[in-house]
Amino acid sequence: MAVDSPYRALLDALPQRRREASVDGVRTAVFEYGPEQAPPIVFVHGFRGDHHGLEPIAAHLPQLRVIVPDLPGFGESEALPRATIDAYAAWLRAFVATIAPTGDDRPAVLGHSFGSIVVAHAAAGGLDASRIVLINPIAAPALSGANRVGSLLALGYYRAAAALPERAGLALLGAPPIVRGMSAFMAKTRDRGLKRWIHDQHDRYFSRYASRRAVLEAFEASIRHTVGEVASRVDAPVQLIAGDRDDITPLAHQHRLRAQFPDARLSVLPDVGHLVHYERPREAAAVIRRFLAEER
Repeated sequence: MAVDSPYRALLDALPQRRREASVDGVRTAVFEYGPEQAPPIVFVHGFRGDHHGLEPIAAHLPQLRVIVPDLPGFGESEALPRATIDAYAAWLRAFVATIAPTGDDRPAVLGHSFGSIVVAHAAAGGLDASRIVLINPIAAPALSGANRVGSLLALGYYRAAAALPERAGLALLGAPPIVRGMSAFMAKTRDRGLKRWIHDQHDRYFSRYASRRAVLEAFEASIRHTVGEVASRVDAPVQLIAGDRDDITPLAHQHRLRAQFPDARLSVLPDVGHLVHYERPREAAAVIRRFLAEER
C-alpha cells in the first residue's frame, strides 16, 4: 500500500498540468505545477528518478510555475539515442528553448544530483537560463577518492544488469533489497514516518526507465563527470544547496565547488544528506526564493 506524502496537501493545492513535447526528436513527458502566468523555473531530477522526486520542493513554491520533465530514458520519457552527458546537456538546452519562455522572462533552472551535472554542462554550453540552482551537486569525481570502490561496484552492477538476459537483467535492476539498500544509505532523517515515505517513493519510482541500456549509459555519464569540470564556464548566478551529511559529495568538496564558479553562493542545510528534496524541501524552497529575489 502506498504511503501518503507528508507534502500532499500543499501539492494538491497547486494547479497541475501534464503534457508531452518532442525535444530534439525525443518524446518528453512534462509536468507543471503552479499558475501558468507565474515566473518559470525548470527542475531536472536525478539518476533513476522521475518528476515525482522534486514535487516536494514544487509544493513549497506556489508562487512559481515549476516545469519538471522526466529526463530522457526515465519516467514517461523516451530514451536518447545515446545517453552521454553532452547529449543530455543538448537535450536540456533544446527543452528550455522549446518549453519555457525566453527574453525578459527567461526561466531559472534547477538540477538535483545527476541533474546538477546535466544543468551545469548545459549552462556551460549556452543554456538560456536567468539563474542556476544546484541541489546536492556532484562536486567530487566518483571514480577517485573515497567513493571509488563503491562506484566501481555499482558500475559492475549496472553492466551485469545490461548484459544478462532481459528478464534476469530487469529483475536485478529492480531487486527490492538493492533499491531499499540505496534508499536507506541516502536517507538521514530520524522521522520514521518520513523515512517510510522516502522508501515508498524509491520503491515506486526508482525503476521506471525506458531500457537497461538507458540506465547503464546514464549511470556511466553520472560517474564520469562532475559539476566542477565546467563550473568556470557558467556565466549565470548560481545557488548551491548542500546537506552536511551527504555521503556522495562531502561538504568540503561543496565549498571548493562554490569557488570554481564566477558567481556562486552556497547554503548548507543541517542534518540531511543527499535527499534534500525529500527531507528538507521547505528549507530548500526558502533558499530558492531568496536567491531568485536577489539583484544580479
